[in-house]
Amino acid sequence: MSTQDSKFFNIFSLVLGILIVITILLFAFARGVGRNTQLAHVESDPKYVADVETNLTSGRVAIAGQDNSALAIAPAAGAVVATLAMPTSGVEVYEQVCGACHLNGIGGAPKSDDRAAWAPRIAQGTATLYKHAIEGYTGKSGVMPAKGGRADLSDELVQAAVDHMVSKAQ
Repeated sequence: MSTQDSKFFNIFSLVLGILIVITILLFAFARGVGRNTQLAHVESDPKYVADVETNLTSGRVAIAGQDNSALAIAPAAGAVVATLAMPTSGVEVYEQVCGACHLNGIGGAPKSDDRAAWAPRIAQGTATLYKHAIEGYTGKSGVMPAKGGRADLSDELVQAAVDHMVSKAQ
């Protein structure tokens, strides 16, 4: 290494060290100013106080034998609560639930109109198809969640949806 390179390296290291020290001092100064001015404003902010109260409320515990009515969870003001429409026929169940996987073959689900994929399943009989659709099934080609993931469906609606899919595949 030449003396010029050594001199440059030493000066560059010194400048870099000074810049790092200045950055640390500026950070400490900003923290000091913020500590004295910002904290009072934050703690008096109504939104902050409401958020803290919400966080404290969610951590409360119901105790048996005591009045726990104050712990009831209420939806936030202006909150939109989504509810799923209950299908009334096999076609509606297929459109709302089954089609999510069976239209495109997601998760190994046989496509609704794929006769070749449905033939061995149909050959097992409707009782087996109903059982797999209602209780769920894990096979070589994929997974069928119980009732397509909609536990609120009646067995009769699921059976009607199976009948609809079988009719599409025949």
